[in-house]
Amino acid sequence: MRSIPVALTIAGSDSSAGAGIQADLKTFSALGVYGLTAVTCVVAETPGKVARIQDISTDVVREQIDVLLNGFPIAAIKTGMLYSSEIISLVAKTLAMRAQEIPIVVDPVMVASSGDVLLKKGAIARYEQELFPLASLITPNLDEAAQLLGGAIRTITRMRTAGKKLFEKYRVPILLKGGHLTSNQAIDLLFDGNKVIELAAPFVRGVSTHGTGCTYSAAIAADLARGSDLENAVRHAKKFVSAAITQHFQWQQGLSAVHALNHSPNE
Repeated sequence: MRSIPVALTIAGSDSSAGAGIQADLKTFSALGVYGLTAVTCVVAETPGKVARIQDISTDVVREQIDVLLNGFPIAAIKTGMLYSSEIISLVAKTLAMRAQEIPIVVDPVMVASSGDVLLKKGAIARYEQELFPLASLITPNLDEAAQLLGGAIRTITRMRTAGKKLFEKYRVPILLKGGHLTSNQAIDLLFDGNKVIELAAPFVRGVSTHGTGCTYSAAIAADLARGSDLENAVRHAKKFVSAAITQHFQWQQGLSAVHALNHSPNE
């Protein structure tokens, strides 16, 4: 009888399968983890465009999470797009009793790569008050960090200051993702309270994908489910997502090229 680690993603469904729970499941499978899903909303989108978002009732979200927590030996959890204050609160309350035994990676999804807003007004406060305290790691990108701190982040020096402030504010490890910086390197910083770890990879130009944050956090959760410590999980996830971008897929649709991450890259 074969058994593999189990991880749960609590996130939105992306119709183009490049982000959200679809990206998470592909990542889990590529890294040897059995993936479970609790769907928070359904998003009609393609890379570069979000057409519509429909949230799922909190009762249904709760039932999905409860039945999975009771039915599987879940070894790690990640949250992605939660969309509303009500869903964030529900998720926090449902996970509160398990946060000490199961690592929780919180990807505070607020804005899509296209610029479309993915979080309702007022929901940031619920993140800060209810879900962030349960996290084993929070993984904001620069735009999300700017919203949490109230100031733009445009340099690596500012990244270091912002990451330190985020750690001091929430008292949990922070992975600040610097892919939006104008640089030849995609630099991320991990703040664990004892040290700052810099992770760098060549910046791949001319690629317009979405779902990198989802994939990154899912890869971290997968490695945590397999028993890795946080630093090694983040290091491996950085390599995985960098390879997924470098080895991306491309199709021609009319006059435009459509790009998508390769969730089974050769690392």
